[in-house]
Amino acid sequence: MKHSEELRRELLAIHRKSYPAYKSLKGVFDFGSYQLSIDHVQGDPFASPSKLSVRIAQEKAGFPEYLYRERHTRIALQDYLTRRFRAQTDRFCFQAKGSGKSGMIAVSGCGQEILERTACEIRPDGILARFDVGFPANGRTIQALELEKILFEFLPKSIEQTFFYRRLPAAEVEQVFFLAEDQQAIRRELTSRGLVAFIANGSILPRESGVSDRPMKGAVLFQSPPSMEVTLTLPHKGELSGMGIREGITLIAGGGYHGKSTVLQALEKGVYNHIAGDGREYVITEDSAWKLRAEDGRKISSVDISLFINDLPNGRDTKDFSTLDASGSTSQAANIMESLEAGSRLLLIDEDTSATNFMVRDELMQKVITREKEPITPFLERAAELYQKAGVSTILVVGSCGSYFYIADTVLQMDHYRPVDITAEAKRIMAGYPAPQTEAPNFCLPERKRHFQPGTTVQKRKNYRGTGMVTERLKMKLLGKDSFLLGKDTVDLRYVEQLVDREQTAALGCILQYIKEKSEGREPELAGVVREVAAKIEREGLASISDLSYLPFGLAMPRIQEIYACLNRY
Repeated sequence: MKHSEELRRELLAIHRKSYPAYKSLKGVFDFGSYQLSIDHVQGDPFASPSKLSVRIAQEKAGFPEYLYRERHTRIALQDYLTRRFRAQTDRFCFQAKGSGKSGMIAVSGCGQEILERTACEIRPDGILARFDVGFPANGRTIQALELEKILFEFLPKSIEQTFFYRRLPAAEVEQVFFLAEDQQAIRRELTSRGLVAFIANGSILPRESGVSDRPMKGAVLFQSPPSMEVTLTLPHKGELSGMGIREGITLIAGGGYHGKSTVLQALEKGVYNHIAGDGREYVITEDSAWKLRAEDGRKISSVDISLFINDLPNGRDTKDFSTLDASGSTSQAANIMESLEAGSRLLLIDEDTSATNFMVRDELMQKVITREKEPITPFLERAAELYQKAGVSTILVVGSCGSYFYIADTVLQMDHYRPVDITAEAKRIMAGYPAPQTEAPNFCLPERKRHFQPGTTVQKRKNYRGTGMVTERLKMKLLGKDSFLLGKDTVDLRYVEQLVDREQTAALGCILQYIKEKSEGREPELAGVVREVAAKIEREGLASISDLSYLPFGLAMPRIQEIYACLNRY
């Protein structure tokens, strides 16, 4: 390890040289209270910025151990430090001048959800923070004096105000810890009370706009119906009352624009903890909940969909079904079976994004097209048994189909964004109407184990002079929150609706790349490879899935459910 003054001398030595001379700066430098590592240097000022990291020993950072001893409080503290570091460095971003990305200081941007990220890791021996810096240049001429400002003035101030406990507002840090403990306590209460979700009174569910996930100003505050209200005693907030949604089948009904989908969207994001002030910080959903929808055109590989689809006219086997272009009903059937394989115990469904013929067949249609002529067993006829025999609950938004009232354990009506328990009234009205078919024979969950087919892990391309071919490992290119490229294959995740951050998508790309390379030459059991990569991340951290000396992307932890979803769509 070199001393920081050696870095200063090296900077002066390469001032006004050609940009590649920046490569000589790679290494670790001692700044006294922390170590700065230049992990990767960009090729030119217009390329992706350089990758840097800092390490602060625990004895110097000075954070009390209780703040990060448990996983949920550690992740919350890491999230807080990442947000603070971003706020500090934003003051200096592009204050150093030059071409292209010169002067950029970029720290992972966090949304309303609290995610585990590679941007900040709290380890037994200290804190590791990763970030990007655009090394300054005019054209391709190094401006080392501008980089000196960043490394010796801007960064030290930002690091000092972020990663040393003595410089932080202690009460603010304590509130981050308290909220994380209270959120974890609610998750434990869900299990012990037979609940799948909890929405605290006073929560703000509507969002600012379709492109902003911040709480809407002036929104109607959530208030539980008296019949569904539960009171939890939390370790720090004390008593907190709100609506508890019990296991089983829950319908959310009501007129258009009254807040049905808003509640469901809050619940689907409730698998993550939220920051204080979000309005949804006490909206907590069963961790494994899966937002289910139809996905016309998606690829399906070796999925047993026979619980819902059988006796196809072409004689195809639905116990081992594959297609490159699934219909809406077929994709929704496959999505359910894949979610069960991923361990989901709660399905979240909106009638508006479902395939109608998969959800229900009315009485007249059943008389005209008899069961023997219809391969699809609608979800209406399987939902109750999914709960009774497989322990999988359902929360379903309905606006036009009344048949689901007959199998519902709870019926909520959203009225001007306020929930009303109309279960008893719905049952009274149902008594005057003929009951639809709500059960189907031959309920049986898949027993066959699926296997992952990794395919090739390398690709060929022309060399840079256009003569001959070179072989290289598949590269991953992030296309945004909704997709990534692995080699020449696009993995489309736009309908995996509980992904909330592009860094989660980047992590899925790295996980898929890692699994492919570790599985080369064999076809391992799918559940086994997911368990293996999850165990590796648990032991060694999310960054361990990359074999590079630096991380080309910031990564955020996806759930097991999203890992399965990614592999299933590859």
